[in-house]
Amino acid sequence: MSLRNWDNKTWLSSKKYIQSFNNFLLKQVKLNSSSKILDIGCGRGKILGSLSSRLKLKNKPIGIDIEKHLDRDKRINFKKVDATKYLKKNKIKFDLILIKQTIHLLQFKEIKRLLVLCKETLNPGGKIIIFSLNTNQNEIPTFLLMKRKLKKSLNRDKKIIQFILNLNFKALTKKFSFKVNITKKKYIKMIENRYISTLLSFKSKEINKGIKEIDDKFRKNIVFNDKLICLILNK
Repeated sequence: MSLRNWDNKTWLSSKKYIQSFNNFLLKQVKLNSSSKILDIGCGRGKILGSLSSRLKLKNKPIGIDIEKHLDRDKRINFKKVDATKYLKKNKIKFDLILIKQTIHLLQFKEIKRLLVLCKETLNPGGKIIIFSLNTNQNEIPTFLLMKRKLKKSLNRDKKIIQFILNLNFKALTKKFSFKVNITKKKYIKMIENRYISTLLSFKSKEINKGIKEIDDKFRKNIVFNDKLICLILNK
């Protein structure tokens, strides 16, 4: 099972979320209409497409993903390819390389190899910006088994973040937060679709039991803050 179309019809694909995310992003890096942008693990490319329109980019931003998602944004140049393979052959220099909620899917050796290639691909003054779930103040609504597995996953994410900070980069750490107000019905549908990598290995029986827990735990709406850690790596 994969995370294909995982962000479809969730707060992550809403105009409000995309605008809030891009507002935050543009405070971290100086971009203009001539900027060249690469998004690794772009999904359907909605964030990147919105950014392209906002900046009136002359060069179509490039979004790469190992999944060929439905309803891909037409404002981006999408490539179904492994990031490392792409970067090894790539000759374009980028002003921004975005890696949003993707880095945790890689092994430590793969992370180092990827970031070294990213660094070589940056223009002077360019930045690599990595987003990952906030490991200390996470508010994602969970059922018991999901909570246990997410905790284990977040502990690994802590090690990944520290590993990246120990690499030879000038690094800054920031935090991004978005207030989510979602109906219980929609959130249950997201769990059914295994919207987060933590849920991918769960059996149908475990998902169904978890849905019952969520149904009992919450009323009509679920309100929480979707919190991310942002690592800004300078060349």
